[in-house]
Amino acid sequence: MCPAAVPDNEPVPPPPRAPFVRLAIWTTAITYSLILVGGLVRVSGAGLGCPDWPRCFGSWIPPLSAEALPPQFDPSQFNPTLMWTEYLNRLLGVTVGFFVLGTAVSAWRHHRHDAHIVGPTVAALLLTGYEGWLGGRVVAHELAPWIVTAHLVVAIAIVLLLLYATVYALYRRPGTSGDAAARAMAGDEEVRPPRTALVGVVAVMIVVTLVQVSLGTQVRGTIDEALDTGVPRAGALATVGPFDSLHRTTALAVMGLALVSMLVLWARPTRPRVITQWTYAVVALAAAQVGLGVVLAYVALAPVAQVLHLTLASLLMGAQMVQLLVVYWE
Repeated sequence: MCPAAVPDNEPVPPPPRAPFVRLAIWTTAITYSLILVGGLVRVSGAGLGCPDWPRCFGSWIPPLSAEALPPQFDPSQFNPTLMWTEYLNRLLGVTVGFFVLGTAVSAWRHHRHDAHIVGPTVAALLLTGYEGWLGGRVVAHELAPWIVTAHLVVAIAIVLLLLYATVYALYRRPGTSGDAAARAMAGDEEVRPPRTALVGVVAVMIVVTLVQVSLGTQVRGTIDEALDTGVPRAGALATVGPFDSLHRTTALAVMGLALVSMLVLWARPTRPRVITQWTYAVVALAAAQVGLGVVLAYVALAPVAQVLHLTLASLLMGAQMVQLLVVYWE
């Protein structure tokens, strides 16, 4: 039996989104888990648990005892707990690399003609390779704050690129690309009031948050240096200087911008549910970040709070990116 002919005026269905979206979500989640584990590595002091890179004590598989170390390594450097913590962090990084590669392949296979999907995933893949190289530089520079900051910023950039491609794949519609001209052709321009103000507020908030996260990494690096010189944990924050006050000021600025985005949303005649949900999520995460900052300042830099602080920072930036995109495309 011959298949029924498709009328010339019937729109061609878009390529399947589910396989790519599922893989992209998993890749984003495992990248977030790597950021979490990286925070654990930093707090535990395991960043130099393997003093060389990409090998660990000269071997692809870590040695089981100090006696098994190659002669060029000092046995006093050998700490099994720190070594395996750092080594497992590296293995997770390799796993993330394969997931990002698979996501890029899926993007090319299912959406090769859509630059909004292929472009960000390929960029994420290239940045993942660069991130691996930066990991080696972190070890070579013995956890210098500036290189640790670069390492974290690139990790967040990878997450944001993956989120861009994922959200676009979810919200694009047949025959549209989220632009005003396409919406006008679809006849729904009247029910979609301009969102320029909200887009602008969220975009500025993302930039300020990135600055705030970068300052936080510098603060953390300075604290680590103070602890290494014997400064008590309770007094380490006092050694940071102006970076700490700048970090706190930008945190309050992020909280203020999150509230402004909520007020701008409330002033609109229509408030789509998905935009409202992500706006509230951003406000909640920003408030949690400020709360954890207070905990860190007054509970002697509790390690658990440090890990949560870093993890929430990356989640906040991801939520802000999704908020920006759903405002623009929904």
